[in-house]
Amino acid sequence: MARRLALLALAVLLTAGLTPLVTAEQQNLATSRSNADKSYRGGRFDEVATIAQSFPKDEQVAVYYALSVAARGDYARAESLLQPFASAGTAGEAALELGLLQLATGKRDQGRRALMLILAGEPANPTARDFLRAARAARALNRVDDAQSYFRDAIALAPADPRINAEWGELFLEKYAKADAAKSYQEALKADPEYGPALLGMARALMDENPPQSTVFAQRALAQNAHDFGALLVLANLAVYQDKKADVKAAVDKILAVNPKHLEALSMRAAMAYVEGRDQDYQQTIAEALKIHPTYGEIHRVVGGITAHYYRFDEAVEHTRRAIALDRENIRAVADLGAQLLRTGDERNARRNLETAFRVDRWDVMTYNLLEMLDRLDPFDTIRDGDMVIRLAPDESPVMKHYVPQLAREALDALSRRWEFTPKGPILIEMFPNHDDFAVRTLGLPGMLGALGACFGRVVTIDSPTARDPGVFNWGETLWHELAHVVTLQLSGNRLPRWLSEGISVFEERRARSDWGREMDIPFARAVDRGQVIKIRELNSGFASAQTISYAYYQASLVVEHIVERYGQRSLRTLVQSYADGSDTETAIKQALGIDIDELQQQFDGMLEKRYAALRATLKIPADLKEKMSAEQVRALADKHPESFVAQLTAGQALMSGDPDAALTYFGKAAELLPNAPGEDSPYALMAMLAQKKGDKAAAARALEKLIAFSHTDVASARALVGLLDIDKEPARMRLALERVVSVDPFDGAAHALLGRLAMQGGDHAEAVRLFRVALATKPPDKATAHTDLAEALLKAGQRDDARKQVLEALLVAPSFTRAQDLLLKLSEGSR
Repeated sequence: MARRLALLALAVLLTAGLTPLVTAEQQNLATSRSNADKSYRGGRFDEVATIAQSFPKDEQVAVYYALSVAARGDYARAESLLQPFASAGTAGEAALELGLLQLATGKRDQGRRALMLILAGEPANPTARDFLRAARAARALNRVDDAQSYFRDAIALAPADPRINAEWGELFLEKYAKADAAKSYQEALKADPEYGPALLGMARALMDENPPQSTVFAQRALAQNAHDFGALLVLANLAVYQDKKADVKAAVDKILAVNPKHLEALSMRAAMAYVEGRDQDYQQTIAEALKIHPTYGEIHRVVGGITAHYYRFDEAVEHTRRAIALDRENIRAVADLGAQLLRTGDERNARRNLETAFRVDRWDVMTYNLLEMLDRLDPFDTIRDGDMVIRLAPDESPVMKHYVPQLAREALDALSRRWEFTPKGPILIEMFPNHDDFAVRTLGLPGMLGALGACFGRVVTIDSPTARDPGVFNWGETLWHELAHVVTLQLSGNRLPRWLSEGISVFEERRARSDWGREMDIPFARAVDRGQVIKIRELNSGFASAQTISYAYYQASLVVEHIVERYGQRSLRTLVQSYADGSDTETAIKQALGIDIDELQQQFDGMLEKRYAALRATLKIPADLKEKMSAEQVRALADKHPESFVAQLTAGQALMSGDPDAALTYFGKAAELLPNAPGEDSPYALMAMLAQKKGDKAAAARALEKLIAFSHTDVASARALVGLLDIDKEPARMRLALERVVSVDPFDGAAHALLGRLAMQGGDHAEAVRLFRVALATKPPDKATAHTDLAEALLKAGQRDDARKQVLEALLVAPSFTRAQDLLLKLSEGSR
């Protein structure tokens, strides 16, 4: 035993003596690998080359060196660096990167063979990195089920590994599963808050939904690596969204300065050359890319995508078709073509391409969404009216067919006359009762919560009134807005900048109805007071931020209004048409208005100062208004500041319970100062509430009439007004209130029935028939009464047979309904 213990002690001493020698060597290599990784991810490619010189036979270091060489565009040299290691060990990192590089540079067969060998290899004791390597290979081969399985195995072994989580996020993002992608990136950032690939992933995931936050993540990625090409491309795409072409160029130039053969950057350069009309640059860049990768159809897909962003959908379709012709395996291009064809109204060929794409890639969320949406769209009713094709949900068509075609025709006729331009048809209008179907029809993914409608030149998509809660929006205002886009987009050759396009559409809302398009007047006055008016040059950028988009819409409409008031409608038309000739904004303004954009800005600033001076003064909050004040203190404050809307409104609110008569007085003063204040805190809304509490129906009705005269979406107040009026004694006032109800909520059967009664009283039996038909189509709870109402109107209109049918329908529902029995007897007697 003692001898064994002595030998054991000797073994321990020998081991202790040898360990530092082995550990030092291993530690040196491990440190060099780590440094090579950090240097590569930090964009310090020369440092990677230096490390590689010291470890020429190490595969991991060689991989980082090859990646660094490829990042500078020397793809052949990178391939030669990887090849020896890939040949020696078929399932290692070198083989993976070689396969990926060969795929990226058009050596598709070689790349696939290399990646298939990785998947064929089965390590005896696979590590998390082995599973990650297999997952990346499977993803590149579009074997998504296998990739998901490998990622799950990798995460099971290393749940906090930032690289595994970030790579999994890339797979989700590629398939448009943005929420899952973001979760993966966030897991990566929990482990390493500055992990560049995860920062880039978040930037890409947020590009559409939250551009400002996307910018933040892209800039954080660039802080880690100034040569992060992906982050620069994110900034380039965000600049496209804001139509900042100089910023796009700057980001792309930074990439190409390091890697002149970067295919994605060349694609973006070609796209911008095309949309800017620089045909020689466009053709040259295409040729340059195809010299690097002869079947790189992706460049045409990118050009198509950017062209589509600029609303030139017919042209986008042609570019995307070129992408497929060059590379029939580019399934993303096939799916994009389907989406773009939807925007041109070619739903049959859109479905065909989407189905083709889905057969190859069933994980693509966007393609799946579009096909599901088309399945739900198939049973929609189709109404044709000249150059218009209107599609309505079958449950809603019996009601909306009485409203949508008429308003659409009124809008197109009025806009065509004013703009002296007849848009090319057919013009497709689709109305969706489910907002997510509208969002998918528009962009391929659910969401778009702030959007109510969209226009693509010949296609209009819009939320149905039932897609939102009653009172949230006015579908008629939205439809008119989108049809204004039809005219101006086509007149400009689909080249109108967004600020001008949206500005005209909001302005046309106000032209169409005096109460439309004015919701932002008071908020915008406050923005003017805060100095938050966006310069006209920068106005497009206002549409890229959730914080500024509402202000941008309204401000753009004021710019348009100023142009019309100062220079006339003809000049505005000339301005819009100038874009069709390829003019940029500054040139178009000079040609149409005879001034430069700086002078237009000065004029606009002066107009705003005059227009909003009084309103800003009225909205100003008195300096002596405190958070906690007694009712008497607030009353004294209001008396001291008779010109302050806030003081008068605050006094009224403070006195509502203690002195309602005084409160009414202050609300009246507030209403005089600001008659169009909307919402529940509108002086008129508060006056109506107090008057009803006092039992003064007449005063309440007067206040509600003034409120709904400008608050056109306030269906609740319109319904309250209906309840205060007597249909027999006040038919004109009742009609106005009911018309406001049905303009916002066409599915209010009771309101239609009352309007039908008013039409009967006025002797307009044909209109009564229409209104009672709509009331019946809303599926009212009392169907017997609805059928009988319609029967009486039909009889008055001379349609006895139809009247009899409706009476019989009423009696089927309620056999003992006396009113229907009497009418049937009357019809029977009349037929003898």
